[in-house]
Amino acid sequence: MRDYETTLIIQPEISDEGIGALQERLDGILEGFGAVRLLYDDLGKRRLAYEIQNFQKGRYVMLRFLDDGSNIKGLERALGLEDSIIRFLTVQVSDAVEDVAARKAEAVEEERIRAERAAERAAREAEEAARQQLEAAEAEKLAAAEPEATADDKPQKASEDAETSAPVTAEGEAAGAVGAEEVAR
Repeated sequence: MRDYETTLIIQPEISDEGIGALQERLDGILEGFGAVRLLYDDLGKRRLAYEIQNFQKGRYVMLRFLDDGSNIKGLERALGLEDSIIRFLTVQVSDAVEDVAARKAEAVEEERIRAERAAERAAREAEEAARQQLEAAEAEKLAAAEPEATADDKPQKASEDAETSAPVTAEGEAAGAVGAEEVAR
């Protein structure tokens, strides 16, 4: 048996229920070919490097399984017929797996760790979204509490600016006059 990994890019608008149904179909395909699924990891939505089939984002899923290698073409044909899959790539991870039971146990542990990380990431993203919503609400309250400047306030501001700059100008003129008197002497 060899260890294979297939990375799938799925249409971004597919719901979580649709992803679950796709996972079940993938498991059925692997079982039909006699392969052993090790790991299924939903990596989430990401921006694509370039547009594929008019999609700018895609949902990435990684599927790891054991197979003897003879069924890869059949698996890829089945993946190509699936409408919700935009792209896929299958690579061989290891050449020979001696102890299949030990490899299954490793995969179960890895899947558990990845699920914990995904849950932590989802919690952080939810906290960040809540914080951003709170900040936006506070900004709206501040904007609503501040009185808006009216047209009458603007001329008053201009006259205040003129009053504060007038003494500076008068002092400058007085200093210039004193300097002219000294030159005349």
